[in-house]
Amino acid sequence: MELLLEGLKKAFEMILTGNQEILEITLLTLRVSITAVLISTLIGIPAGMFLGLARFTGRKLLLAIINIGMGLPPVVAGLWITLFLWRSGPLGDLALLYSPTAIIMAQILVSLPIVTALTSTAFQQINPKLILQVKALGATKFQLYWILMKEVKLAILAAIIAGFGRVIAEVGAAMMVGGNLSGETRILTTSIVMEVSKGNFDIALALSFILMTLAFIITFSLTYLQQRKRSL
Repeated sequence: MELLLEGLKKAFEMILTGNQEILEITLLTLRVSITAVLISTLIGIPAGMFLGLARFTGRKLLLAIINIGMGLPPVVAGLWITLFLWRSGPLGDLALLYSPTAIIMAQILVSLPIVTALTSTAFQQINPKLILQVKALGATKFQLYWILMKEVKLAILAAIIAGFGRVIAEVGAAMMVGGNLSGETRILTTSIVMEVSKGNFDIALALSFILMTLAFIITFSLTYLQQRKRSL
């Protein structure tokens, strides 16, 4: 209990004193996580909509692969990104390994299947009669898709929340592709692991409180938006 209180005290101290290193780590954490979720959302929602509504050969196999991807171990995602960005890899010439961009790529790899699969499930649950009714009223394809998106907007927001929850807590892939370099690729989760390995449990606890606070604020905001839309 004393250690927890010490960690909480340390967290307030870091925030109130405006610790520059902690501020940079926190801002980088937000930047890479939000960027990864935004990209996953922009790709995953259209892909999920297509998989949920379309019928084509191999669709079930593709859905199965995406569903398997929901449980993809972060270290596996980190390994694949590392292989692609390694000097002798396909993207080695871009020199992106051990950079925030590499962390974003790894986080996209673990969050995209979640957003896609949950969005696809939401569209599969739409009553086919609703689609026929909307088409019968003369709606264009764009209008049809827009109406269907509004129909499942709560589920889409839930998919985004789930994707964000996955990336904000991710550590294995970020450590592997980012290298936890001070001032460059060090984020809150990798910092916590580093401080624990050094025996600085008070600092690790302080960082964990900051991380949980960020996760709570963003998740609460998305949940509030979700439930607000439900009441409209």
